[in-house]
Amino acid sequence: MTERAVLFDMDGTLVDSEGLHFDAMKQALLQMGYHVPDALADRMTGMSGADCHALLREAIGFKPSFDDYVEGKYRCYLAGAARLERRRGVDAVLRLLAETGTRFAIVSNSDRMLVDANLRAASLQQPGLVTVSRNDVVRGKPDPEPYLRAAHLLGVSPENCIVVEDSTPGAVAGLAAGMTVIGWPEPHRTDLVFPPSAILADPNDLASTLTGLLSSFPLQTTLQGCD
Repeated sequence: MTERAVLFDMDGTLVDSEGLHFDAMKQALLQMGYHVPDALADRMTGMSGADCHALLREAIGFKPSFDDYVEGKYRCYLAGAARLERRRGVDAVLRLLAETGTRFAIVSNSDRMLVDANLRAASLQQPGLVTVSRNDVVRGKPDPEPYLRAAHLLGVSPENCIVVEDSTPGAVAGLAAGMTVIGWPEPHRTDLVFPPSAILADPNDLASTLTGLLSSFPLQTTLQGCD
């Protein structure tokens, strides 16, 4: 039997949550006495929590610990997570995967608590769904470990995986894992520059790019002995 799989990023790719991430951070930092410039929002796309904390220390002289930062931001994020929705175009892609019998997984740089809140809000949970959060790996994106972990859990070789990412760090991670990468930026992110080897999809139409890729995608035998 042969297998292929599509590995999706979560925030900004499957779920319209990037705005909530930044708003929650701004609200939490305001409560701590700090103002966050809106210009930092674009720089933080796709970054892990630890990297965002480091950027805040550098950019605005943020002094609270990482644990305090996480506690404040997560409290604000979870308060608004129920209002999150799937990104436009995701429903068409999920139908395509069902019709073609293509398995998928979700690979996020967010912590498990936030990933699960997003899944619930966007009604993406389903039996057997493989998800990899920042808590499940030693190194987050742009390291390839999260995507390699997802491939291992699916039992699919990295060469047979297609990564869909809305951020440059995530695209770098997918390419480093030896996977085919589709860059699917949010419609307002015309500034993003993806690695040259990534395939750029129309911000409003991922299904067309994925359909063409799946129809010609080389398949290899499923890995044996994987969990």
